Amino acid sequence: MSDEVTRQESLTWERGSYEWYGILGGFQVQSVLEVGQPPSLLDLACGDGLLTARFCEHFQRVVGIDASATHIEKARARCPQATFHVSLVEELDLDERFDTVTLLNLLEHVVDPVEVLQAAGRHLKPGGRVIVHVPNALAINRRLGRLMGVLQDEHDLSEWDIEVAGHRRYYDMQSLISDFEEAGLAVTATGGVFFKILSTPQVKWFLERGRWEEWGWGGPDRTKDWRWEFCRACYEIGKERPEDCNIIYACGEVADV
Repeated sequence: MSDEVTRQESLTWERGSYEWYGILGGFQVQSVLEVGQPPSLLDLACGDGLLTARFCEHFQRVVGIDASATHIEKARARCPQATFHVSLVEELDLDERFDTVTLLNLLEHVVDPVEVLQAAGRHLKPGGRVIVHVPNALAINRRLGRLMGVLQDEHDLSEWDIEVAGHRRYYDMQSLISDFEEAGLAVTATGGVFFKILSTPQVKWFLERGRWEEWGWGGPDRTKDWRWEFCRACYEIGKERPEDCNIIYACGEVADV
């Protein structure tokens, strides 16, 4: 797996370097809290630790894992109260089990997602939950992109996906559930995170340069942060329309054999 470690070290994308991904990540953490269970959490592919630090506010014991030593160094600096290890998930061997195991935006990167899910299941306590977030190929913005001719198919990978983010695939809900089942995990809940009608560059532009006060967003209350209220509303609508969301998730436990 040394080639895979080298590949992970070569990818420069970090969640903490982009405001939009920090905002989206905050809603991902909120979504995990709604279906996860305390007191312990294993954050698989924790990256630079931005979300791991937020998990530490809600779980007594948090452990982060990432294949990139560069990312782990930044995660340790950001979140000294958590424990971190450098490892590929497939090779992870901890003498510890957890109530919640998260894989947030990981399966789209790995060679064999079923193998990774099986590794996650091995680190669950009895009755523990594994929670997986993946990008949704059928999100509204991607379906719009196909109809506009930007994408030939919703599952297409862009140059940015491949060269910057290191994506290998997009998911839809059925393919995510299928990977869970093949890995021996019983799905107990599914859902979506954030109703995203625009592409990532468009959302970034909208949040940074949108004329929020001039467009009448303020209504009678001029004290609110309307950028935030817009994002919060997209998260709430996403709960009602998971199949249209930017991210879809599945929560599961080790299936009875």
